[in-house]
Amino acid sequence: MQQVRWHGRGGQGAVTAAKILGMAAVYEGKYAQSFPAFGTERRGAPVQAFTRIADRPIRDRSQVYNPDYIVILDPSLLRVVDVLAGLRSGGTIVLNAPVLPAGFIIPPGSHLVLFHATPLALEVLGSPIVNTIMAGALAGATSLVGLEALKRAVIDVLPEKVAEKNLYLVIRAYEQVAGAGRREVHLAVGNN
Repeated sequence: MQQVRWHGRGGQGAVTAAKILGMAAVYEGKYAQSFPAFGTERRGAPVQAFTRIADRPIRDRSQVYNPDYIVILDPSLLRVVDVLAGLRSGGTIVLNAPVLPAGFIIPPGSHLVLFHATPLALEVLGSPIVNTIMAGALAGATSLVGLEALKRAVIDVLPEKVAEKNLYLVIRAYEQVAGAGRREVHLAVGNN
């Protein structure tokens, strides 16, 4: 079973990204769960969401405490939340940032994917909602789901009026990350 923990702020779409990834996995014939952590639900507050993907039914209904993948939608969370808590050895971190933030220490053996999603979201959506971009970056960096399943999930989850722009963002992030290749320590792609 592969487990993903999403970190964002209320209004950035972390819960939606978790749902899109889970649906994409189901479209590929896998089992999946996606759900949020309930707490202070207000715009701008730290939010966590989770996705589990497996080849057989998933019986665990708890939060994800030891993720294989951590996706961080907002780099300001690094100062207020222990976003790396419980990351499995050899895990992957996908961070929305142009460069590695000062003082952010990557656990030995972990992989870091830097993708500066905010400028791209502002350019295409006119707002800093980076959830689909980061889902595309995660999928491009891993073998969790393929691009076609991810595109189908975006169409099925998002309202028609925003789906087309988000499809473009998913494809762009996926192709940039997948095309850059995987390096052992970190991968820096995206708009700088």
